[in-house]
Order: sequence, then structure tokens, then C-alpha cells
Amino acid sequence: MEDAVAAIEVERGPLGEGPSPRGGSVLTRGLGGVPPTMLVFTGIISVQFGAALASRLFASTGPAGAVSLRLVFAGLGLLVAWRSTLRIARGALPVVLGYGAVLALMNLSFYEAIDRIPLGMAVTIEFLGPLAVSLIGSRRWIDVVWAIMAGGGVFLLTKSDGPVAWTGILFALAAAVCWAGYILLSAALGERTEGGGGLALAMAFGGVLIVPIGIAEAGAALLNPAALAAGFGVAMLSSVVPYSVELEALRRIPARVFGVLMSLEPAVAALVGVVMLDQLLRPAQWAGVACVAAASAGATRTDSPEGRK
Repeated sequence: MEDAVAAIEVERGPLGEGPSPRGGSVLTRGLGGVPPTMLVFTGIISVQFGAALASRLFASTGPAGAVSLRLVFAGLGLLVAWRSTLRIARGALPVVLGYGAVLALMNLSFYEAIDRIPLGMAVTIEFLGPLAVSLIGSRRWIDVVWAIMAGGGVFLLTKSDGPVAWTGILFALAAAVCWAGYILLSAALGERTEGGGGLALAMAFGGVLIVPIGIAEAGAALLNPAALAAGFGVAMLSSVVPYSVELEALRRIPARVFGVLMSLEPAVAALVGVVMLDQLLRPAQWAGVACVAAASAGATRTDSPEGRK
């Protein structure tokens, strides 16, 4: 999934547990009067529209170029927003750099995936990352059900009238692995940094890592005013706006509820793909999206104390 979710994981700890969001920034001011459920839906929709906009950039910049623009603009925006919390201890630096590297690789893998397969399919497969983190080590029988449901969902997603772009599926799986990795890293980042300063520095470092790849792929096209404007829009839609609204939502609703709402993201991604990109899915593929979303919601629900009653 996306930078906004990574930011939320930093603030609340892995799997929706741990401390409440700490600190604040200019990003989260003025949202107090908006219902938290509406904030979560706004973040979900914003992320997917950002991904759709990014895919329109691929013709001129390629996936790596689009990722470069996104991370650079998002990093600059977060550095400004969290400038008061940018000072970190020397011991936190390896975690910040590692987090940034995983974040960059996840975004690159995801964009390479949506260059080859429909947006809804890519997001659904990517959701296997956090789902796996939730299920690994569990000894509850119900989690076996969620795992089987998720696997069946991915199998249904591969059912299409034409040949399946397996490279796209592999890139989506790579993004899922990276998502699982930075969920695990987020706990260490949250312990060693304050507010969003660690995330801002990690995002900026991720941009530094990806820019050479973007330049190699897109060259001077990255400096085209239209590409720069689109890249800025992608950064706002995919990173800054979701981070702002979801962080505020987590201050007012339980992480368990937040996680269940976020499980709607694969379905929203599929709908955005239909509306913005003309990416029609077969009924079996819609069923696959529903299976993975239901498995994610179920694993989130039963992972909490309330869900074990």
C-alpha cells in the first residue's frame, strides 16, 4: 500500500497496537470537526486517485520516474511539516535509513506492478503483506480461515480472459513483502523518533535512493512542467493528504476500527481503476478482491481483545 499507511504504522505501532499518535503538525490542523470515518474514507480515496494519476505519468516518465517525483515532493512536504521534530539520535539513523530504503523499494515495486496489471489487482495483492504480519505466529484456528480466504482471493484475481501479466503480480508481491517489512520496522522507528520527523527523513532518503533510477529511466522528462505538476499532485494525493486525515482519525477511533475500514481499500482501488483507467475486472476477480478485503478485515477484527471474546 502506501506512504500514508506507513506513516500511520509509525504512529500507532505495528498491527494497530501500541501508543496513540504523538505530536502534531500543520498537516493535522483544522480537521477536528470532520467525522473520523469520513477522514478514513477520504484517505483511502485520495491514495487510490493518486495511484491512478501516477499511472498516467508512466508514458512520459516511466514507473521509476513517477516514483522519484512522488517521493521527492512528499519528502519535501513532510520535512517542512515536521521540521520541529527532525532532530534524531545517532542510534536512530540506521532505522531511519532502513525504513526509507524499504519505503522506496515498496513504492517502486508497486508502481511497476500497476504499470502491468490493474490497480485493484495490485492493491489487493499488496494487502497480503500486512495480512501476513497479522497471521504469522498465530495459533488460532480462525486465522487459518483468513489465510485460506486470502489465498483463494489471489487465485481468483489471476483469472482473466487473456494472458496474465505475471511480472506485474510478482512486482505486487514484492511490494507486499516490503509493506510487511516496514510495518515491522515502524515499531523501531516509533520508539527512536518523535512525531513524524523520522518518517519525513526516511521519505527524503527514499527519494534520494530512487532519483538516480528515475533519471536513468526518464531523463529530462522529469523536468517537464506537466510532469512536475503531476508529480506534485501524486505526492499530495498519495502521501500528504492521506497521512493528514488518517493520523487525525486515529486520534479519535480505535485502531481496530481503523484497520477494518482500511480493509475496504482493495475494493476502492478496483473502483477507481474502473472509473479513471477503464480497467474492468471479471466477476471472479471482483470476488477475489472481496475475499482478500474480508480476510484483512477479519484478521484485524479478531486480532484485538474485543475480537477474541
